[in-house]
Amino acid sequence: MAETELPQIYLITPPEIELSRFPEQLARVLDDTDIACVRLALATQDEDRISRAADALRETCHARDVAIVIAEHVVLAERLGLDGVHLTDGARSMRKTRKDLGDDAIVGAYCGASRHDGMTAGEQGADYISFGPVGSTPLGDGTVADHELFEWWSQMIEVPVVAEGALDVEIIRKLSPVTDFFGIGEEIWRAEDPVAQLAEFKAAFS
Repeated sequence: MAETELPQIYLITPPEIELSRFPEQLARVLDDTDIACVRLALATQDEDRISRAADALRETCHARDVAIVIAEHVVLAERLGLDGVHLTDGARSMRKTRKDLGDDAIVGAYCGASRHDGMTAGEQGADYISFGPVGSTPLGDGTVADHELFEWWSQMIEVPVVAEGALDVEIIRKLSPVTDFFGIGEEIWRAEDPVAQLAEFKAAFS
């Protein structure tokens, strides 16, 4: 990434959303801040609920020229008119997904803290690689994607990189020079005012 370029924001939905409220909340954030992409990442496996959420959020995003991808559900990405998919299994299904969705779709891969998985997914056509969590969290096995990984990646690899998971102002300030995107989700949605919280994070981009 060029020294002068600031990272962009890649917004992640909460795992549970209230359809009567969330699209409006999302619209406020999109109207206030430049967002590169939105990821629909619901915890539910209920196809009907996912589809209804995708329809509502796609409308909100596309009305503002913001791309929206869905976590994991490759088949739904196409069926629901979304812009692509975010894979959570590293490089494992990258080649097949790229083939299924074609070159125009956004296909990204979450690779934990594995440099090897990231490189493999990149070679197989990933549009971005996401590493995380970047802060400590009781979720997962305690592995953290550290500064060194992002620093190495930004020097050696062309594929854009996303830092996500347990972000705070301090971590954002540190990682800002070595990442292309910050994947921000629960960190703002849990706040009283998501727009203000995001502005605080953005102020730490340096």
